[in-house]
Amino acid sequence: ERTKILSPNTCQNYVQNTARGKSFTVFRIVPYFDISKPDRMIHIYRQTKTERKTMDRNSLKEQVETLRQAFSYIDRFQHSTFVIKIDGSLMTDPNLPILIRDIAQLQDMGIRVVIVPGTRERIDEILAAFNVDCPTAKGIRITTPEAIPFIKMAAFDISNRIMTMLAENHANAVIGNWVRAIGLGVIDGVDYQHTGMVEKVDVDLLNKVIEDDMIPIFPNIGWSATGKPYNINSNEMAMAIATSLKASKLFFLTEFGGIAAGEFVVPENVYASDGIISQLTLTEAASFTDANRAKLQDDEQAQLVELGRKACAAGVDRVHIVNGHVDGMLLKEIFSNRGFGTMIYANQHEYFRAMNQADIPGVLSVMEDAMETGILVPRTAELLESQLDDYTVYEVDGTIHACGAMHNFSEASAEVAGIAVDKQYVKLGIGRKLVSYLISQAEKKSLKKLFLLTTRTADWFESLGFVEGTVNDLPIEKRANYNEKRNSRVLWYKVQ
Repeated sequence: ERTKILSPNTCQNYVQNTARGKSFTVFRIVPYFDISKPDRMIHIYRQTKTERKTMDRNSLKEQVETLRQAFSYIDRFQHSTFVIKIDGSLMTDPNLPILIRDIAQLQDMGIRVVIVPGTRERIDEILAAFNVDCPTAKGIRITTPEAIPFIKMAAFDISNRIMTMLAENHANAVIGNWVRAIGLGVIDGVDYQHTGMVEKVDVDLLNKVIEDDMIPIFPNIGWSATGKPYNINSNEMAMAIATSLKASKLFFLTEFGGIAAGEFVVPENVYASDGIISQLTLTEAASFTDANRAKLQDDEQAQLVELGRKACAAGVDRVHIVNGHVDGMLLKEIFSNRGFGTMIYANQHEYFRAMNQADIPGVLSVMEDAMETGILVPRTAELLESQLDDYTVYEVDGTIHACGAMHNFSEASAEVAGIAVDKQYVKLGIGRKLVSYLISQAEKKSLKKLFLLTTRTADWFESLGFVEGTVNDLPIEKRANYNEKRNSRVLWYKVQ
């Protein structure tokens, strides 16, 4: 039999005895509940050879695509500068040695790496151990003269740990005092004493260190022109270093991952994937900060968005806020064009543009799944080449991730067709943006109506403003070629 319904005991016996040793059989076991019976049942489904081949083919395709993306990024990022801020909570994570190994490998690839380790947790630990009081005001630690020696102890302890792990991976590193600091002073009547901020980064000296194939490590301590030490917020220090070096990327490796959309007021047209804001332009980041200004004082997520906005505005290409606890997350964020946390960017990281001939293989790849499942009618490279001027593609870092066409017809109308989005991007609102872009193009052409044919996606298009129509609503030349066997539904949109 293809499927069997088994009780828990029978299921256990089946897996342990009957299925034992059958390496050619793949089992998926999922919970199954029968409302009429109180006991839990188990549904065992045995995959067919065809299904296993399909899974293997899809897995291979994804692996190959990942490798292609990685190769393109390795070449692109050679001699680029990455500033990596590692949250203090990661210092006790079992994956920290693996993260440091990944960072060492980035340097081996020719990437200029700078590390800023967080120390808050270690500072709290040492202050508590020596019974030193260090109060806070408005979310900022007031660093007393009694506390600053212990804070320096914590900062250099963490930096030495990082340097030791880099040495274990044959990477040379150096801890230095390349930051000139000034005190915060007295704010609203509160004297922050030895708490400071970055005044200047010694870029020339820092570049010499990097050119000598060393990885600079920044403890969160800066010194004034007279040698007075100041405790500096590590996130703010990382931002100041990245902007001073005109870094390509600034990473905040956090304990929470990206920015959680459900905890903030999110600007219009900003989309979240699995509850995490995927990306923000400079304008969107500014809107986010304005809408959530009340949280800037105490919420680190909001603070990181504002720091990311400032960094990008000052010349950093991209800022990435990702979960440092996940093994390999840094490499995934760098070497794939589908991010896993929140990215803030200043340059034109993504855009819609007209398709050219070189895009055709990428467009067919994006369409492949939809054509195989019958959502789209089959298309060939020859057909796409003949319709080259009709297609728009969505590109991220040189890779096509969505496409769509607008074919002109009589009666000042056009057909929206071939809408497809890479499955890794479907939750980011790219399809909606693409259709909106096509509608704006129709307005520029003074078209009166858009129409489309669909068998499976009518609800989605209706949510974008398309309405139900009939075959008789189609232009006469399209009506003549309507496929009765496919029996597609007709939707149309009145162009403003």
